[in-house]
Amino acid sequence: MESTIKSGKERKERARELLGLVEIADREKHKPAQMSGGEQQRVSIARALANDPDLILADEPTGNLDSETGESIIEILRKLTTDKKRTVIVVTHNNYIAEMADRTIVIRDGKLECQQENPSE
Repeated sequence: MESTIKSGKERKERARELLGLVEIADREKHKPAQMSGGEQQRVSIARALANDPDLILADEPTGNLDSETGESIIEILRKLTTDKKRTVIVVTHNNYIAEMADRTIVIRDGKLECQQENPSE
């Protein structure tokens, strides 16, 4: 997919917009080694959104994070579904995170075990 943003100025503006979306605009000049795991995860989400995809695939987006930061990451992904009308598919082994989804599909040993709609809060 080719970016529709052509100039360096447009790319910087888009990057700033995305860093704001994931709530780390104040870390714009920091290198990865100067960021926490949660901040690095937010940068990954911002990078994934750079070309404005309709579908976001998140494989264990909270896997190495503390519970508070993990919930913050999930909240950002939920906002993408509600505010930006994006489809987000999260793969997780964390039942607590799975329960936050609108819909849960359980696959065990390569086979569909169950699926359910989860009530919205």
